[in-house]
Amino acid sequence: MNLYRDEGIVLRTQKLGEADRIVTVLTKRTGKVRGVAKGVRRTMSRFGARLEPFTHIDVQFHTGRSLDVVTQVETLRPYGEALVSDYPRYTAGTAMLETADRLVMGEKEPALRQFLLLVGGLRTLADGDHEARLVLDAYFLRSLAVAGYAPALDSCARCSTPAIRAFAIAAGGVVCGGCRPPGAAVPAAETIGLMIALTRGDWASADASEQRHRAECSGLVAAYLQWHLEHGIRSLRHVERV
Repeated sequence: MNLYRDEGIVLRTQKLGEADRIVTVLTKRTGKVRGVAKGVRRTMSRFGARLEPFTHIDVQFHTGRSLDVVTQVETLRPYGEALVSDYPRYTAGTAMLETADRLVMGEKEPALRQFLLLVGGLRTLADGDHEARLVLDAYFLRSLAVAGYAPALDSCARCSTPAIRAFAIAAGGVVCGGCRPPGAAVPAAETIGLMIALTRGDWASADASEQRHRAECSGLVAAYLQWHLEHGIRSLRHVERV
């Protein structure tokens, strides 16, 4: 049998037939894997509860023709247990999973840095030391940077001058007065500072930010992310209602 083992985060699941389930897992070494978990929807399933979204697992697959087959699963950390009872954290975590699924497009293409960012983001959410939306925005900014879409935040995205006047999504981040396109947002300097703090992991500065700057930051980051993905993140609709 052609078996391989890896650790990963369950991103999503979908029903297959009467008792099976297709599980999408972002793994540490293999990348994104879609596999069939046979019989997991039966009440007597050995590992059905271990294959729920948010779960950090050690998993073994058997290589199949179209989809691999899950043969063994062990739970490393069930992040979902800490998130399901807290709506803001649960919806933020759901947005993380959806974003990871979108950013890692190809299957079985190693994406170690995206995996580590997702694990770190879920762990930080579960620990509860920072506001959920701040953690989500930090995850968005860092995962975009790993994917090659980091927004310019220190100097103009077009001419590199440090004289920042606006934020233009299509231009790639902050822009100066001369490069500012029509319709560009004009955020507060503190908002851009918050984005920089989240990108760098400066939680002392991020936690000290004002709510109005957090709201403005979240709007810009969400718009920037979805513009580069060319698709909306459906779960963000629920996050923004919090």
